[in-house]
Amino acid sequence: MIKEKEFLDFLLERFKIEREKFDRSGVYAYTQRLLAYNSNKIEGSTLTEEQTASLFDNGTLPQSDDYYRAKDVEEMNGHFLMFNRMLDTLDEPLSQELIKQFHFELKSGVFEDRANGYAIGDYKQRPNMIGMYQTIRPENVTQEMNLLMDWYNNQEVDISVLAEFHARYESIHPFQDGNGRTGRLILFRECMKNGIVPIVIEDANRNEYLEALKAYREEKSLNKLVGLFEKEQPFYLENCNYFM
Repeated sequence: MIKEKEFLDFLLERFKIEREKFDRSGVYAYTQRLLAYNSNKIEGSTLTEEQTASLFDNGTLPQSDDYYRAKDVEEMNGHFLMFNRMLDTLDEPLSQELIKQFHFELKSGVFEDRANGYAIGDYKQRPNMIGMYQTIRPENVTQEMNLLMDWYNNQEVDISVLAEFHARYESIHPFQDGNGRTGRLILFRECMKNGIVPIVIEDANRNEYLEALKAYREEKSLNKLVGLFEKEQPFYLENCNYFM
């Protein structure tokens, strides 16, 4: 069985080389497509895996009768850019400024969000909800994010700490839209930075994921979320083994 450090060293090296060479056949492209497809699909994207792959590989959508929304294409492209921004800043500590940069990459090309007057690359200016649950009001977001970052920066990071960070981040819901996608990218990034096999939440496990976040909101329990993270790790690891 491959060791975690060996696997992460492989990922970092291949991500850099394949991105520079515009290689769309290796683990960099696989990860881009996998993370973007699943993270956007969790949020209701209409794009298929085939369409996601085509969009990343050559910037076009395959001819078909399938329905898709322009916003989904814009957000998918934004996700590819956000992932690249994440790679470019792996040497930096996680910060609120960096999180805002990720959000800007994800959302700056989304016409609908700009037309609606959403803050892009900055915290929300209007209250929002997760289903029927209220989130932190805009005027309190900075304070809550300060508390979250202060707590995180004083932790020995393991999968339980990442689960708590992710659950608290999603409960704060700091942005008008795009909280889940930025949160899941941060999760992937912080795994890589801390020697942990990266976690990609599959859309197939969407209900389990939402239930785990609900369990934290209502009971402050992380058991379901940690269990899901541990279930997702072998999925990504085993698929990446193909490229080694």
